[in-house]
Amino acid sequence: MSLLNILILIGLSFGVFVLCLFPRARGMRSPLLLAASVAVIYWLQPALPIRGLDFWLPTATLLITALGWALTSKPEERSLRDSLITASIITGTVLVIALTRYLGSAGVLTPTRPPQTVTVILALLGCAAFVLVISRLKNVTTRALALAIVLILLIFILLKLPQLTLFVSGFLRGLTGQSRELASPLDLRWLGFSYIAFRLIHTLRDRQSGRLPGITLGEFFIYILFFPAISAGPIDRSERFIRDLRQPFIPNADQLGAGTKRLVLGLLKKFVLADSLALIALNAANASQVQHAGWMWALVYAYTLQIFFDFSGYTDIAIGMAQLMGIRLPENFNAPYLKPNLTQFWNNWHMTLTQWFRAYFFNPLTRALRSGVKPAPLWLVILITQISTMLLIGLWHGITLNFVLWGCWHGLGMFAQNRWSEWTRPLSLRVQARPALNRAVTVFTTLITFQFVALGWVWFALPTVDLSTKVFARLFGMGG
Repeated sequence: MSLLNILILIGLSFGVFVLCLFPRARGMRSPLLLAASVAVIYWLQPALPIRGLDFWLPTATLLITALGWALTSKPEERSLRDSLITASIITGTVLVIALTRYLGSAGVLTPTRPPQTVTVILALLGCAAFVLVISRLKNVTTRALALAIVLILLIFILLKLPQLTLFVSGFLRGLTGQSRELASPLDLRWLGFSYIAFRLIHTLRDRQSGRLPGITLGEFFIYILFFPAISAGPIDRSERFIRDLRQPFIPNADQLGAGTKRLVLGLLKKFVLADSLALIALNAANASQVQHAGWMWALVYAYTLQIFFDFSGYTDIAIGMAQLMGIRLPENFNAPYLKPNLTQFWNNWHMTLTQWFRAYFFNPLTRALRSGVKPAPLWLVILITQISTMLLIGLWHGITLNFVLWGCWHGLGMFAQNRWSEWTRPLSLRVQARPALNRAVTVFTTLITFQFVALGWVWFALPTVDLSTKVFARLFGMGG
């Protein structure tokens, strides 16, 4: 997002805060958050060269969200009145956006001019009918919920795998009468789908296990599409988010101060520190130009700091905006580079992502490997679960060999750290009994962990294995 986009969203958050100062207007918070979140997914959707696609992808987001609610909500917990109000707000918002096509040849609330209004109306009617049919299912089976999860994962893979994206782009270009030869993987950039997928899978899995609380259609849409967290997280849990949403929001000076402080901090991190470091941070262009090992280390360290300030800055901005509207989004970063081992690093880096994978992949896989007539040995369980979890986190960023290697780098690192900790446990207890020595060891292990993470970013920052290996060689004085 650009600085202007963020400032407009911050202004919207302050507007909700001011509105809630008036007791009679506080009931408008949820409808306003719903309409704003729907509008924002159209407004922030990147412009795409395939005709109309940057309008239909946000519309598909609405359809998928509605289907998610239809599959996860129990019929006896649904509110017809809330559902009708929610459907009216969503439909009205989309129609207003569609009508902006008559304000000029360029997009106003969309990156390009919206499709014909009649086409939009027919599409909305079709989506509504489809959702209505699904919602009429009296007993949603575990198999149906699992199928929904698989479909979400297939869409995710399609968006992340360049070969598939290129094929779909060519197919869509053929449908719109555009040249297939100009197809590109960049033609299918779908705003926020990764985070939308995480939230939807969370609700589907919790519905399978019976842990999902009753959620109205309006609450579900606000949770999935909440505009401060749509593009960069954090990934909140539905029960915690809904609890905040249902609680009456009475603004006060403390909330205003806390929210403003996080916004200022986030803006400084992102647009001052991160953007400044980006000028000298490791990337494909400067990696092939720098020959001296010292300067290459400078690029790696600059990238290490840049990605932290960039990502944590966005998180601070999201948390600050949410605070101004009475929603407490979870923290995502807690000084990760100051942790003494790799496990603690991942417990404090992108925490909501780590917690999501721990809850829905790592823990179930661990239980599966440790159960049965002949459970796997502990060391093998740790090796399999840590490498596979980190591999999936790597693939979430992109389905490329470099992201696979980045995931394996951290998975193997965490396994080695776990085994080392077990082998040296008696020695560690003796060190902890001597405060001065313990502090020195903590400083040393923190530096080692930081160095390991920084080197891992080489795989993450660069597009090819060949370029990454050349950078590693140059870092250790083996390059040309």
